[in-house]
This record gives sequence, C-alpha cells and structure tokens, in this order.
Amino acid sequence: MKLLVSPMDAAEAEEAVKGGADIIDVKNPAEGSLGASFPWVIREVLQVVPQGVETSATLGDLDFKPGTASLAAYGLASLGVNYLKAGFYKIRNAEHALELATSLVKAVESFDAKVILAGYADYVKIGAISPFALVEVASQAGAEGVMIDTAKKGSGGLLSYLNLEELTHFVEEAHSQGLICALAGSLSAEDMPKIKKTGADIAGVRGAACTNGDRNRGRIVAERVKFLKNLVEL
Repeated sequence: MKLLVSPMDAAEAEEAVKGGADIIDVKNPAEGSLGASFPWVIREVLQVVPQGVETSATLGDLDFKPGTASLAAYGLASLGVNYLKAGFYKIRNAEHALELATSLVKAVESFDAKVILAGYADYVKIGAISPFALVEVASQAGAEGVMIDTAKKGSGGLLSYLNLEELTHFVEEAHSQGLICALAGSLSAEDMPKIKKTGADIAGVRGAACTNGDRNRGRIVAERVKFLKNLVEL
C-alpha cells in the first residue's frame, strides 16, 4: 500500500519526501477536505519533488458545473501532476456524476494526468452521492480510480462512518473494475494496519503527518511521515 501525504506548500512537500511518502498530493485545507491549491503553489511543489515520486493535486469539493470543473482540470493537468483528485461534493445522483466525470477525463486526455473520483464517507450528512456509486461511474467515464475521504473534518474519521467490511467491499468493487482505490479521511497512525487489511492501493493523510496531528495549524514533518510509511510497509 502506498502512502499519500498532502502538503500545502513546497516546504511541507520537502518534509514529506524526506519521510518517504510515495505520493505528494497538493491541497489547500482552508478550502475544504479536497480544497484546491493555487497553480503557483503547485508549481513550486513540483519543483522540489524528485523524479520517481508521484504527484497529485486536488480540484476541490466540486458542485455540478462540468464546464468549470473541466477547465480547472485542464489547467491542473497542464502543470504536470500525475493524478487529479475531484471531490464529488454537491453531486446528488449518478447521472450528474457520470457527466461530470466524463468531462474531467476528456479535459485531460492530452496530458499524462489521471483522474481520481473522490466520494465522501459522510455523504448522507452532506447530501452527496454515495462513494459506492462512484465505482461504476469511474469505470464508465474512463477514470483511473476512486477514493473515499471525509467531508467534515473534526466530525469523525473514515472509520467512524464506514466499517472495515464496507471499506473492503468498496476496494474489491473498484479492483473488479480495474480501478485503483484510495482511502483517506482523518486517518490516524492506529488506523493504518486496518486500512491496509482492506486491500486499498493508497492511504492518504495530512493531519497524521502534521505536528500535534493538526491538519490546519500543524505542519508536516519528516519524522511523522517516516513513522506512517513504516506502518504501511509492515
């Protein structure tokens, strides 16, 4: 299982690389769970990530505006990231999800970037589409993979909403469609062995890699990243 760490600037990215993160995922926590960062920040991060370390960035917690989202995806892909993570935050049904996902995939088809569709474990609370429904959507749209995160940070982590059996089923369904599968959502160090048992390809963290475990006011440090990396490799 790969470890994805989400820095918000180049200095944090350097710490994540030193700690052995497999994927450097740029996000802006101030704008939400999958808050989008600025193009100049993403460019600065990419400059400090060595060759051989994969990169990704978030498109934001999206609503149903396929044109706006696809334009953003095109711009992000042009910066040179390997993956684009799109949060299906205000997407209520599979029809809208498929239209949005298809637009995103088409927008980046001339680049090497791959699209990851992100659903939310607390989807009922926010009125969004179930992440389980995104597996078929991703397959039909030609996306690279799917993930589950949590929308409302501080209101319980991933395992507060979905148990290991449900998460394992999600991973198995994704793999049956040829998709990569990532799990995130306020994951702690103690959660890592459990997440690994689901068979997920990627575990994503920010808070657990930060000082004081604080995703907003803390800073990513190499020692914490290294500790998490060791856990996913056990």
